[in-house]
Amino acid sequence: MNTQHKQKKLNRKNVGLENKLPIKIVQFGEGNFLRAFIGYAFQELNKAVDFNAGIAVIQPIDKGLVNMLNDQDGLYTLFMKGVKKGKEIQEIELISNIVKAVDPYTNFNDYLSLAKEASLEFMISNTTEAGIAYVSSDTPEMQPPSSFPAKLTVLLYERFKHFKGDTSKGLTIIPCELINHNSETLKEIILKYISDWNLGDAFKTWILESNSFHSTLVDRIVPGYPKDEIDAYNAQLDYSDNLIVAAEAFLLWVIEDGDDLKAKLPFSKTNLDVKIVDDMQPYRTRKVRILNGAHTAMVPFSILYGNKTVKQSVDNAFTGEFINKAVFNEIIDTLEMDRAELNSFADEIFDRFRNPFIIHNLSSIALNSVSKFTVRVLPSLLEYIKIHNKVPTNLTFAFAALLRFYKGTWNGEVLPVQDSEDIISRFAEIWKSNDYTQIAKDALSIKDYWGEDLTKVENLTEAVALALTEIDTHGIEKGYANYSKKF
Repeated sequence: MNTQHKQKKLNRKNVGLENKLPIKIVQFGEGNFLRAFIGYAFQELNKAVDFNAGIAVIQPIDKGLVNMLNDQDGLYTLFMKGVKKGKEIQEIELISNIVKAVDPYTNFNDYLSLAKEASLEFMISNTTEAGIAYVSSDTPEMQPPSSFPAKLTVLLYERFKHFKGDTSKGLTIIPCELINHNSETLKEIILKYISDWNLGDAFKTWILESNSFHSTLVDRIVPGYPKDEIDAYNAQLDYSDNLIVAAEAFLLWVIEDGDDLKAKLPFSKTNLDVKIVDDMQPYRTRKVRILNGAHTAMVPFSILYGNKTVKQSVDNAFTGEFINKAVFNEIIDTLEMDRAELNSFADEIFDRFRNPFIIHNLSSIALNSVSKFTVRVLPSLLEYIKIHNKVPTNLTFAFAALLRFYKGTWNGEVLPVQDSEDIISRFAEIWKSNDYTQIAKDALSIKDYWGEDLTKVENLTEAVALALTEIDTHGIEKGYANYSKKF
């Protein structure tokens, strides 16, 4: 039964939240992730230390959710579900810190007015990985320019002019797009626009000396609007919310800087896992190798075994033990961080994999598995060989499963291989052979895929060839048992 018609409309008057906070943050992006991550993080900071930060949200593309946000006075409900230390948890939070939502495509002057907010201190963004891009056709006269960096340059220039270059009116700029060195990339593009648009040395100096740029790593799975279960979600509320967002309980935010930013953003006084560190690269490496690496290593292996989801993979006695050994015995062994901290992080990852509220289909994360393996898994495999002078049993078997997956069929069924046509056709050519040693040599020697000729790595070709033989002869489980006795 649809419950929405029985509930009051969600707005500030109906829920008694008519006092608005001053605008301290301008946020590019109004999608599910930012609302479940940044909106929640700053609400927790507001509660913990009376941070008093209101958010002005900017819709970065022509079509978006600003009208829906304004229709609810910036309010929305966050449902956080997950597993912590083996126990299922759920929290519900009405997020109330968005005080303004602006569409620069329909009201450019409203957008520019944000530059004049005296209380403004922070700029935060998540405009997808493609968002931090230079578009040569953008000009300062456009209302607005197309790219996010160009829009931000226009806004910063307006602020610089309005406050007459006041050095105290620069912003703390924290992009959250999932590219490495995101703030450095954003700063470079802004400086290019300043040069292209002849905005002057004084403005360039103000950008460099009065504003600070901080690279980040963000981590939270946000499925978003739970359309298939919306009645069940709404039944838990006494108002009707068109912008419910569902997220996992886990949240990690790593921001690069020192003590200055810790003073500006006292997240240490909250219960959130927000780390302000001198160098975020070890945390990025940790996430890529453990979380993303485990995902990528398990996908072909687990699909060939017969699992459909990440949860099935870690819950199954055989595949779960395989993934566990790959992470705790092999991947973690290659990382130069505190072992206890790495083990704790990995435990959290496995809790996230087991989250019954989030369905992660293996087929949906099989996309571009070759390039993912190269970035996420291969460095661990090669580092393990360098440290121990032998191949890692599980990661090498996972590598063989990847190559077998790219044959495209298994037990008469088509596998969900999703990659570029040239990679798929190259593997089709390789798999015309019936000689597993030749298949291993042909696959491992492709420098374009792996960054080097892997046939030169001692014992790797032999190990992969044996694993392929066992997989095709005895299947995944028995094949792994036979293989692991020899490698």
